Amino acid sequence: MPPNTTASTGQQPGKSGRRKGRKARLFVLVLVLALIGGVAYGSYWSISTVRASFPQTKGTLTLKGLSGPVEVKRDDYGIPQIYASSDADLFMAQGYVQAQDRFYEMDVRRHMASGRLSEMFGKSQVDNDEFLRTLGWDRVAKQEYDTKLSASTKKYLQAYAQGVNSYLQGKDGEDLSLEYAALGFTNDYKPQAWTPVDSISWLKAMAWDLRGNMQDEIDRALLTSRLGPKQIAELYPRYPYGRNKAIVQEGQYSELTKAFEQGGTSGASGTSGTSGTGGTSTGTAGTAGTAGTASGGSGTPGTASGTSGTASGASGTGGLDSQLGGLTDVLDDLPSAVGVNGDGIGSNSWVVGGRYTITGKPLLANDPHLSPSLPSVWYQMGLHCRSVSSTCQYDVSGYTFAGMPGVIIGHNQDIAWGMTNSGVDVTDLYLEKITGDGYLYDGKVKPFKTREETIKVAGGEPRKIVVRQTEDGMPLLSDRDEELVKVGKKATVDTAAPDRGDGYGVALRWTALQPGTTMDAVFAMDRAKNWTDFRKAAAQFEVPSQNLIYADNENHIGYTLPGKIPMRTKKDDGSVPAPGWDPEYRWTGYIPQDALPYEYDPERGYIVTANQAVIDPDKYPYTLTADWGYGARSQRITDLIQSKIKDGGKISTDDMRQMQLDNSSEIARLLVPTLLKIDPGNKDVREAQKLLEGWDYTQDADSAAAAYFNAVWRNVLKLAFGNKLPKELRPKGQCLWVEPVNTTGPADEAEKVRECGRRDPDRAQPDGGDRWFEVVRGLMNQPDSDWWQTPKVGTRPAAHNRDELFKRAMIDARWELTAKLGKDIDSWSWGRLHRLFLKNQTLGTAGPGFVQYALNRGPWELGGGEATVNATGWNAAGGYGVVWVPSMRMVVNLGDLDKSKWINLTGASGHAYSAHYVDQTDKWADGELLPWSFSDQAVEKSTTDKLVLKP
Repeated sequence: MPPNTTASTGQQPGKSGRRKGRKARLFVLVLVLALIGGVAYGSYWSISTVRASFPQTKGTLTLKGLSGPVEVKRDDYGIPQIYASSDADLFMAQGYVQAQDRFYEMDVRRHMASGRLSEMFGKSQVDNDEFLRTLGWDRVAKQEYDTKLSASTKKYLQAYAQGVNSYLQGKDGEDLSLEYAALGFTNDYKPQAWTPVDSISWLKAMAWDLRGNMQDEIDRALLTSRLGPKQIAELYPRYPYGRNKAIVQEGQYSELTKAFEQGGTSGASGTSGTSGTGGTSTGTAGTAGTAGTASGGSGTPGTASGTSGTASGASGTGGLDSQLGGLTDVLDDLPSAVGVNGDGIGSNSWVVGGRYTITGKPLLANDPHLSPSLPSVWYQMGLHCRSVSSTCQYDVSGYTFAGMPGVIIGHNQDIAWGMTNSGVDVTDLYLEKITGDGYLYDGKVKPFKTREETIKVAGGEPRKIVVRQTEDGMPLLSDRDEELVKVGKKATVDTAAPDRGDGYGVALRWTALQPGTTMDAVFAMDRAKNWTDFRKAAAQFEVPSQNLIYADNENHIGYTLPGKIPMRTKKDDGSVPAPGWDPEYRWTGYIPQDALPYEYDPERGYIVTANQAVIDPDKYPYTLTADWGYGARSQRITDLIQSKIKDGGKISTDDMRQMQLDNSSEIARLLVPTLLKIDPGNKDVREAQKLLEGWDYTQDADSAAAAYFNAVWRNVLKLAFGNKLPKELRPKGQCLWVEPVNTTGPADEAEKVRECGRRDPDRAQPDGGDRWFEVVRGLMNQPDSDWWQTPKVGTRPAAHNRDELFKRAMIDARWELTAKLGKDIDSWSWGRLHRLFLKNQTLGTAGPGFVQYALNRGPWELGGGEATVNATGWNAAGGYGVVWVPSMRMVVNLGDLDKSKWINLTGASGHAYSAHYVDQTDKWADGELLPWSFSDQAVEKSTTDKLVLKP
């Protein structure tokens, strides 16, 4: 194992144990920086500059404000376990320790959340700051702190901030992190004191990336420029409830008690209740009606026809298509907090009850799928009261975010919990008919609420903007992009909508823009002792809405869906932008907490959550979303559990780990039998086709078959769908000759126009996720569908049916891999295509080349894939590179907490040349887990460094 680091921070001298290889790399780095710095700036970095920010991890330090001594024990991987005698001391020390390891990350996060990135990075971030100021996350966070949070939560936040600021005291930027020394080359930025609101703001950033179906809402409207209602419906198929089970399988909503009941009572209906939306009971087929009226057709009966009123108002116009495309451009550029700007976010979490485990007590696994970042978005630590009492209430260990007190996912001495994104629809876009300084609502012109924001810019002049909001607090996003203003003025609409006037704007309704109590929930979960405590705590977890999975040492398991989830009228299922001028499209309230689905000790003995549908709509009256994940991962996990427990089998901690690493491809299982029946008509393509013979559909890093199949799959998607989508959904750099907009029939070559994709490759469509699995599955029995047609290109043949298109995809894939991996198929492997690069999310992506070299790491060749349990995601429209990952993995053993296992994507440290920068990554890539000590004895045994903080 790598040696732990003990380094001087200016408070106490220390020694640093370094690997020889890193010493050499560090020496090279210093030479490069010395040369560049000496020439350009008349100064240079030294080894002392690089090491100045390394944390002190041994000895004793004085920390003003503590009421008693605090111990910080670190293991071989630098993971801290903090021991204190009061809550305030515990969280103050947490702030100090996290600042030691990750302050630069914390500082960037708070600047992003508050729309102040330009203060650090200059004019390149002004557009992002304008958008973030318009959303106003920090303003909402301040309202939460002032009006919503409990006195105890405020006390903890204050103590945490005090700990961070104690670490900052007397330090210059280069004493905090290497990145500040790099920033010093170009500006005079100085870190400011930490505040409690800085911690709360990060919850808003997290919620933004987990916000639900906003992108689907935009995409459906954009698709109407090239596709008709039937085609759009085929691209958003119904959730396969019969094949991929929902999370909640026992219990129903009771009309009598107006609550969800585990035993269930009759009277539930997918179309009853306040939401009144049949869109859920019929899956997303209702969306077809939405799209239908967009181009003038008739909608599907029921709710969808109401929603289609929105589309008939504006969505079918080229003006709005451009407007929403402009909004997508803004979203592309916005830095992601934890995910790929809300797309592709998934996670796995499941719990197995004691009757099916070797220990006789529950086992709980979790691996959230988020964007890869360096350092990891997660920070591992333990928070321990020496004696749990009313004055010191916590004994908890797990994963948190640097910059936030408490633990987000993990376990305490009594219970364990995990999270996956629920995907419920908590955002709606509204088209606003703007007139002068106001907007039309219910036949009247309402004045906008306005505020002025000043954006400070490093190395430049401040920028002032005016933020406009509707009376009910919806920010006008279209104000943040000049293209949106122009196209809004030019938008053409039919007679169902109000006159254009000054044009349409786009406003956002989102639950996270209202003050909430999620920070209270974090602390309440950390100290919960049983299911009742946990459910009460979960009810406060308003935003983002998460699937919460539970286990305790009394042998109970459970699941609950918390969150502030809107109710909509019968006209609106939230699947497309709604007409803001019509009151019947406003939210009518929020689903009562007692009515939200849950399960407790289900008869089947296990619960699986992996972003699938929460509940069958026939059992539930409220619309949760029109856009679930389609359940490929959840059903595979269920199958793996069932195969283990059949015939009396028992599941171990290591079985849970191995399930997390399952690489099986559901779409390969569906397509390969058909692919093998096709004569490719070329010996080189036939050679590649033979790789699929006998393949077990697992996507290991060394698999040539996986490489070839995924290339075929990518080309199937491109030929059948990607080349037929509007430019706003296609990847940047892909240019095609296509029929002019609003025509779908054949056209002469002379009549075609050249259009280039506009979307970031990591977010383009078709992305190849499990929605596309369902799309292709639905078309497999329609071999003559128009989707299977594609024109000839050069020497590549045209396709007129399914098998011809598959043949073409096999040909294209063969030559694509020949170009990428070489002609010799024996040298092919999935890992050579599917690589992970870890990049510092600021200077590692946009800094000078030498700084990127200093901060970034990789590549790692990975197995796994899209919509696979081992979800190393890639976007089929953009390429094969890894764009999201299991950001951590954990397995909690409720029979013996010290036998639990965990791992992080990177390491505990955010310091580029610390021994703990990426010291977990190799093991993470190999599917290993680390020991997770919890008891006092186990922590003491694993401790390598001990730091005592004294008053």
